[in-house]
Amino acid sequence: MKNPWIKKNPFMSMWLSGANTILGRARSQAVAEARRQSAAMMTEGARQMFQFWTAGYLAPPRRKRKKSR
Repeated sequence: MKNPWIKKNPFMSMWLSGANTILGRARSQAVAEARRQSAAMMTEGARQMFQFWTAGYLAPPRRKRKKSR
């Protein structure tokens, strides 16, 4: 007689496949968002560093004048 506890359950297999699909999508979205935020932070850090080191070489920005009527 075969042991019924080690027999494959098709419903459990379908449920696990669906759960794996959903969790895989959620994981990929989280990783993509983390990469976007990381790239934005690196870009902003590079911009601030460049601005800090080149601020002495550039002329200060001109003030904009209000138009008089």
